Amino acid sequence: MDKTYAGRRLRRLREDRGLSQAALARRLSVSPSYLNQIEHDSRPLTVPVLLRLCEEFGVDAGFFAAHDVTRLIAEIREVVADGALASPEAAGEAAELAEKLPHTARALVTLHRRYRQALEQLALLTDGRASDAPAPQIAMMPHEEARDYFYRRHNYIAELDAAAEEVAGELGAGPGQTLTALATRLARHGIEVVGLDAATASSPTNPGEQHRYDEATKRLYLAGHLRPGQQAFRMAVQLAFAEYADLITDLAADEELSSPPAVTLTRVGLANYFAAALIMPYRTFHATAERYRYDIERLADHFGVGFETVCHRLSTLQRPRLRGVPFSFIRVDRAGNMSKRSSATGFHFTRTGSTCPLWNVYEAFAAPGRILVQIASMPDNSRYLWVARTVTRTPGRYGAPGKTFAVGLGCDVRHADRLVYAAGRDLDNRDAAVPIGVGCKVCDREGCPQRAFPQIGRSLAVDENRSTFAPYPHDDPGLSG
Repeated sequence: MDKTYAGRRLRRLREDRGLSQAALARRLSVSPSYLNQIEHDSRPLTVPVLLRLCEEFGVDAGFFAAHDVTRLIAEIREVVADGALASPEAAGEAAELAEKLPHTARALVTLHRRYRQALEQLALLTDGRASDAPAPQIAMMPHEEARDYFYRRHNYIAELDAAAEEVAGELGAGPGQTLTALATRLARHGIEVVGLDAATASSPTNPGEQHRYDEATKRLYLAGHLRPGQQAFRMAVQLAFAEYADLITDLAADEELSSPPAVTLTRVGLANYFAAALIMPYRTFHATAERYRYDIERLADHFGVGFETVCHRLSTLQRPRLRGVPFSFIRVDRAGNMSKRSSATGFHFTRTGSTCPLWNVYEAFAAPGRILVQIASMPDNSRYLWVARTVTRTPGRYGAPGKTFAVGLGCDVRHADRLVYAAGRDLDNRDAAVPIGVGCKVCDREGCPQRAFPQIGRSLAVDENRSTFAPYPHDDPGLSG
């Protein structure tokens, strides 16, 4: 098996239990010097010692397994590739920093993110002009803060998932009974579900309103054009606030949420998470997903929800000892704006510009409603199977503008054989994979003809007597490797 170095986790576990190295060494029947070497990653864990540790501390062997730091390494490389900070030496140490000092690495990534957002917002405020005036206090955008909240947690909120599954068991709703069961449950809290008048829902002050809750009258208004699955979702969201408001408040008490709007948006996101987990309870959904081989359309039909809702739920199946396929999930518009992203894998979503145009999530716009499958390889040679499709929403009346997105769901290729979408594909053929990157500004694929920007921190080979098919040729070794 691969060598396992878990010094930091072992040291923290030992200190949490109030044990000295000598005391733990005696319990493990090893010498203190040998234990000291393990804690300093000079020696790997052996199987006998690992088994004794699991027995001694009552933990799963997975506790000592090497964490997947691929995404964190990519984020650090993105930081040190910034033009103002460009450092090939630091890029080479990204893996060591992520593996040995992950909390410090995440703090560095967070600090850089806020620095970049401050620069971007300052540029907007000054219209790109230099100014001697002191910079205004810059805050992160609330939506981005809320999105990062779930991204940091790999899109899995254990407390809400367990609570929603318990409520689903109490409801015991069979096919076609969900709306009635939810209405009855809401009635316990004095909440009445009524239809939202079509004229009111489409008024100039409330364009396209889909739901509204009146705290004074305890009435939940739902637009008439909502499908049963959408109605159930809105009702489940209100149930989350009615029964788990304190838990949602505690979960949203995060020091990285800097403003009331960010907290409110995170609370809404947590209530939405509960709603999805209630309509698609973890164990039932996990078992069905495995049985259907993660066929998104079959799952959407089975649970009476939309394609995007299933994709999002699939990206949350990270319960210990009952994990599903670890997915990354993304939603983009035609202009490349990323409105949703979550990842239970090492896949990294860039923050320094648009994502890769060779990714099939953008090709989906050219084939509306069709499912596109792509095996893509990243610059670090990791490979992913991506499923992408467009989703369209309308306000429920003729002539009113709607909105169209492309959603993508991807997993590491080593899990791909569990998916129906892998049928007939040569998963072992690396040459068949489409080479993509996390974004042109940080991608080190020199020969990519689709590159939109040069890589940050690289010197361009500018020569008026020479041209190349791939734009932005470099004249230095850069940050790759």
